[in-house]
Amino acid sequence: MSQNKYQVAILGSGNIGTDLLIKVQRSNELECVAFVGRNLNSQGMSTALKLGVTISDQSINYFLDHSDCIDLVFDATSAKDHKIHAPIFKRLGIKCIDLTPAKIGPMCVPSVNSLDCLKEININMISCGGQASIPIAAAIASIHKDIEYIEVVSSIASKSAGPATRLNLDEYIQTTEDGLKHFSKAKKTKAILILNPAIPCINMTTTILCKVKNPNISALKKEVAKISSKVQSYVPGYELILGPLLENERIIIMFKVRGLGDYLPKYAGNLDIINCAAIAMSEEYAKVNER
Repeated sequence: MSQNKYQVAILGSGNIGTDLLIKVQRSNELECVAFVGRNLNSQGMSTALKLGVTISDQSINYFLDHSDCIDLVFDATSAKDHKIHAPIFKRLGIKCIDLTPAKIGPMCVPSVNSLDCLKEININMISCGGQASIPIAAAIASIHKDIEYIEVVSSIASKSAGPATRLNLDEYIQTTEDGLKHFSKAKKTKAILILNPAIPCINMTTTILCKVKNPNISALKKEVAKISSKVQSYVPGYELILGPLLENERIIIMFKVRGLGDYLPKYAGNLDIINCAAIAMSEEYAKVNER
């Protein structure tokens, strides 16, 4: 165990948790000291064991006996479970990055409000659609102060939507809409998620439709380019493919997200973007801890 690195643990041994583990292993700032779930025979546990990481099937109970050697936990379980976990982590004094749509702590988008979030002990990464669209919504809001509505349509490969994602669909919609409203101040927001069964699997695409008074496309193009560059600094596969343009009095912007292919397939950009955002924030916590 290196005392020079920020000590993190991962709760949830599914695909998201395992991909997080691979990303942590590559980080110069982080060290994973525990990979925790409920089933020692899962593929994620096997991967962690091969990487030499401590594993446990004790779920939240593991942290009751090991809180002194953990700085931060990634919660990659479910919204329902995180509502149980959050007060326990708070009592133990362990920071938590919540990858479920439980929305216990403040909503976090690294390219938009990372500095504010570093003051918090529990932050919520909203949703994949939120991480893809909120930076753009914030860019729109920086130019247009009176947003009538923002609608976000994310299309992802059906194969990239696991059991936890499907279980949390209602929370996904609500949390994404709440995030859009919070960061853009739009009067009305709407989020739609499409699970596309096409083979070969599609990359994640997100379309932002927005209605504002007196749209300024020229100024918006500059802001979108600026915020896109910020997102690409931690999500390399984030790419503008359409817009900003004005059509039928609506601003239209479309992005695609291709994953890094660490543990998950590259088409699973929806999972990759939220994991990349979580890693970016944990590394910011690590830098603050060093000062």
